[in-house]
Amino acid sequence: MNNKNLPKYIAAAIVLGIIVGWICNRYAVDEQSAKRIAGYFSLVTDIFLRMIKMIIAPLVFATLVGGISSLGSSGSVGRIGLRSMLWFVSASVFSLALGMLLVNVFQPGAGLNMTVAQVSQAGAVVNAGDFSLKTFISHVFPRSIAEAMANNEILQIVVFSIFFGLGLAYLKNQGHSFIGQAVDELAKVMFRITDYVMLFAPVGVFAALAAAVTTQGIGLLLDYSKLIGQFYLGILILWATLFAVGYVFLGKPVLTLGKLIREPVLLAFSTASSESAYPKTIDALEKFGASKKVSSFVLPLGYSFNLDGSMMYQAFAIMFIAQAYNIDLSFTQQLLILLTLMITSKGMAGVARASVVVVAATLPMFNLPEAGLLLILAIDQFLDMGRTATNVVGNSIATAVIAKLEERRDLQAPPQADSQPGAARA
Repeated sequence: MNNKNLPKYIAAAIVLGIIVGWICNRYAVDEQSAKRIAGYFSLVTDIFLRMIKMIIAPLVFATLVGGISSLGSSGSVGRIGLRSMLWFVSASVFSLALGMLLVNVFQPGAGLNMTVAQVSQAGAVVNAGDFSLKTFISHVFPRSIAEAMANNEILQIVVFSIFFGLGLAYLKNQGHSFIGQAVDELAKVMFRITDYVMLFAPVGVFAALAAAVTTQGIGLLLDYSKLIGQFYLGILILWATLFAVGYVFLGKPVLTLGKLIREPVLLAFSTASSESAYPKTIDALEKFGASKKVSSFVLPLGYSFNLDGSMMYQAFAIMFIAQAYNIDLSFTQQLLILLTLMITSKGMAGVARASVVVVAATLPMFNLPEAGLLLILAIDQFLDMGRTATNVVGNSIATAVIAKLEERRDLQAPPQADSQPGAARA
């Protein structure tokens, strides 16, 4: 398969998956039959996602270590890390605030008039008991890099890779380059394996959507059309804002970036998995001209700290539940919810259905009915597609901007020879 045609195949797989899922849902004998049919589709999707997860840990390690060792000094790592975190925090605040604003304006949950008795508490089973800032901070640092890689704990891999990369940079300065060359070769091998895995992407996309529509049906989309439509309107506004800010730093080339990331964004949207888009996002940023040493550092960091779509979703979900149960939240309470989400959501990396877990953990903090989670779980798959694609867009723009700022700094910096006259004479 020609990789240039991959987005077309994925788009066709999305349409075909919805059609086949609708047919299976319509003609299934009963609900159990529909779930059984969806199970066969899900098997294909699971295989694809397993292959993606198979390459994520070594790919993140190889690209991140290579990038950090190329940066050379801990000062460069600290500067890029600080710029990245400033961008991530700003984007997170904006995404949360936008979600809060839109849900207050649209009032998607108004009129549902739900009571706690109407929804069974037993159904809202989401493990959020251990989800806290203390747990997150201790979880950041790996007990074993083998364990972190086995569990695809991206943030733990990032922490280990930073130390490894700095150690490798030191050895390079001492004249030992063999390990650095081995890491670079590992990255090349992982990108080749990625190309092989991506050939299976259209099949995985088709199966994922066919499974979702087979069990949920098209009717579910119609029943929740108001909430889904308003959420995706918010996603479009967020995309427009991200590209507008990107235009301030990058100029017209930000449109070129948009074209280059179509494939990973489409892949993330259709599979609802950021991991599936990671290899192609790295590739798109390299084609855009972003420095490999910067993108290989910033992008993995963004996967843990820069989740713009997920942030907006959390604000949307919590306010929707409050409105559905006719619970009025004051401006102060909403501000506290925003600040709480800013902290707790930073522990999302590596948690299954992370955004739902964050919502489940936040609801009892503000005496909101946890059973309300069931109101959005039914359509979470369709909302997850939008927020995951947005996470990829936000991380791509953030990485491109930070790479551009580093490029400008390098151009403005005086040549090293000027500060080392002896070296220049030599």
